[in-house]
Amino acid sequence: MDYRDRFFSKCKQQDKLFISFSGGETSAYMTKFLLENVADMYEKVIVLFANTGQENEETLEFVDRCDKEFGFNVVWVEAVVDHKPRKGTKHRIVDFNSADRSGYVFEEMIKKYGIPNQSWPHCTRELKLQPMTSYLRSIGWKKGTYDIAIGIRSDEMDRMTPTYKQNNIMYPLISVNPMTKPDINTFWKDQKFRLQLKGYQGNCKWCWKKSFRKHFTIMGENPEFYEFPMRMEEQHAKAGYNEGGENERVFFRKNTSTQQLIELRDITDWKPADDDSVVYNDYLDATAGCSDSCEVDFSEM
Repeated sequence: MDYRDRFFSKCKQQDKLFISFSGGETSAYMTKFLLENVADMYEKVIVLFANTGQENEETLEFVDRCDKEFGFNVVWVEAVVDHKPRKGTKHRIVDFNSADRSGYVFEEMIKKYGIPNQSWPHCTRELKLQPMTSYLRSIGWKKGTYDIAIGIRSDEMDRMTPTYKQNNIMYPLISVNPMTKPDINTFWKDQKFRLQLKGYQGNCKWCWKKSFRKHFTIMGENPEFYEFPMRMEEQHAKAGYNEGGENERVFFRKNTSTQQLIELRDITDWKPADDDSVVYNDYLDATAGCSDSCEVDFSEM
């Protein structure tokens, strides 16, 4: 059984395919694999990338380069938050040049929904899932009428959504062309370009899902990245759904504020995070809840 047979028997359910391109190398490999091997099995294929306003610049450059080198025809979207009650997040179409780098998109989300963290993990929902599904609705794609491809590898099976089949979600790098992190690294090592980020950096500059060790390492390299979350905590600690709350909301693990995280770095005995983007046979650093990209759980649609 070849790729196409396996894909047809294990993945394909609808006549349209939506590929969620997160901006990471695994997701890019999956997108390339699908477009080259099974795209002709669908009437229409859409590749979407959702920019949050806090992506590393290298992520945006990588998405743009993949588009140009591999012909992904990526549609870039950003969240448009409607601050009126009971109004959901919509989308706008941008491109590499017009994509927000200031954090405006992220801050607008915080103003309505509050600061995201482990207890309130709504940033992926509002900054990725909602604008992407809003775009699909705008072109007439109704929920349940298209397949959804997610870039999760065979060594990340614990990240699969239990109801993936019922929601037309597929994981081609698990069920059709199984790939591990070392496999992905080997593929990109042989290309003429790749994502110019260390494995611990990830697409989001300061993602709250990262371990403290990763944050401490990034702070030493790019301390300016933490100016944005610090400003959000100073200005919007009781914003959105936390308005009137007794406690001011902060971003990081163990109810740690950005300022506390910075102070912890100076008093903690820690070892810099390893770069798993250069490992070809084993892992050097656990993800601690933050992979190289933040994949969307489309079962929440």
